[in-house]
Amino acid sequence: MTDEKTLVMDYGGQYTHLIARRCRELGVYAEIITKDTVLNDEILAGVRGIILSGGPRTATEQDIGPPFNKNFEMIRKEKIPVLGICFGHQILAYACGANLAPGGNPEYGEMKIQVVSDTPLLSGLDKTQNVWMSHSDEVSELPESLIPLAISGNDHIASFASKDNLIFGVQFHPEVTHTPNGMSILNSFLRDICQYKEKWSPGKEIDIILEEIKQTVGDGRVLMGTSGGVDSTVASYLIKQAIGERLYCVFVDNGLLRYQEREEVEKAFEDMGFEHFVTVDASDEFLEGLQGVIDPEEKRKIIAETFIRVFERKAKELEKEYGEFAFLGQGTIYPDRVESAATGKETSVIKSHHNVRLPDWMKMSLVEPLKDLYKDEVRKVGDKLNIPSKMIHRQPFPGPSLAIRIGGPVTKEQLEILRNADRILQEELEKDSSYPSIWQSFCVLLPVRSVGVMGDERTYDQAAVIRVVESSDAMTASVSRLDWDVLLRIASRIANQVKGINRVVYDVTSKPPGTIEWY
Repeated sequence: MTDEKTLVMDYGGQYTHLIARRCRELGVYAEIITKDTVLNDEILAGVRGIILSGGPRTATEQDIGPPFNKNFEMIRKEKIPVLGICFGHQILAYACGANLAPGGNPEYGEMKIQVVSDTPLLSGLDKTQNVWMSHSDEVSELPESLIPLAISGNDHIASFASKDNLIFGVQFHPEVTHTPNGMSILNSFLRDICQYKEKWSPGKEIDIILEEIKQTVGDGRVLMGTSGGVDSTVASYLIKQAIGERLYCVFVDNGLLRYQEREEVEKAFEDMGFEHFVTVDASDEFLEGLQGVIDPEEKRKIIAETFIRVFERKAKELEKEYGEFAFLGQGTIYPDRVESAATGKETSVIKSHHNVRLPDWMKMSLVEPLKDLYKDEVRKVGDKLNIPSKMIHRQPFPGPSLAIRIGGPVTKEQLEILRNADRILQEELEKDSSYPSIWQSFCVLLPVRSVGVMGDERTYDQAAVIRVVESSDAMTASVSRLDWDVLLRIASRIANQVKGINRVVYDVTSKPPGTIEWY
């Protein structure tokens, strides 16, 4: 990756990844580090700026102990500009001698601030700005070394700067779209204050990634599980570009896939020229393991364990035929890697991640070409590589597949009902002009039944939920405002054509407070 970068120190805030992504969108490569990371010359190589994230708790004296104190001294010694956001704003102010008022000034949602000082961070902005707040604590009094840049409400400190213009804090969230000029503020910090010069883009990393794969793999063989999703497809393609026929791809049909998904994936990999691509039909094995299971976390566990068992079995067969595999390819992307490393120890766990790592005894080293990229950046790399658009811009699909879109036991009958409902949804949406803006669209079967009328007869069947959202990275998502006629047509077709469903509802919940998937 580029030699020039910014560091985002994670204090457990829900928008930490969003901060890093915004920096990258502005052409500055950003990496996330834990709040416990001790900064040294190696970590700070190429770093011109540091951003402290928000967090879900109150800043205390304990937070200003080691390693923060040591890091703060290092930052000041090296004269590296630092920006604190929300909790980061509070802890920086506290470290400089400011007073905090825990719970003294709750501010949530859209707020107005008044810019009271013309500094590089807020330069060129109108005196009144709309911003997004999400805090209850506040910086109540600044020391002489800090000056207020903006205030909210009744003279509450919304932003500050040190007199040497190296320490900055904003109580609001410039990284979210609800702060209209947030990107301008971040750009001012990165370009005007930190003096970043390079213009980073994911497409520029392709040659570097290919060279890394070649150096890592050498003359070895790589075994890769491919799902047909954008991550595993782009990762597979990059590995193939680097080592050619020494890549062996395994596609596991778990019986939980969408309508004709297996056929689509097989055809796509054939068209892309993959020499070694095999499909394993393990649908009966997965369904047997899921029999009677209702809890979604238990479903995830069973599917993961079954996948490992099936994959290991096929790996042994391939090794007998082709020889030993020294490397395992994975489509791990940056959020997967950061979350797996438990960067945000204080971030609430919403649900277990679906990425599957094989057990240590399989003795293969990992090859992860996309480990430093976000999902939208992976798509840009895929487009640059001229991978078929249908594979690159496929909607995200969870690893546990349709099993976690069924609110109850998974059976062949339930899968068929859900698969047909989802097929109708996709058929209708693909004909609509809004389809390119949709991040994810799917149906969910609810574990409830309701009374309906078909002809002159009473029915007592299941309800299906339609979920359609727009997003750029799945960190936040808004409900897609489908044309009413389109939505009614979809609902009518599902209720009339899918036996087992007599009621269709539309989920209008954004993320947050909901998640994109239901289970």
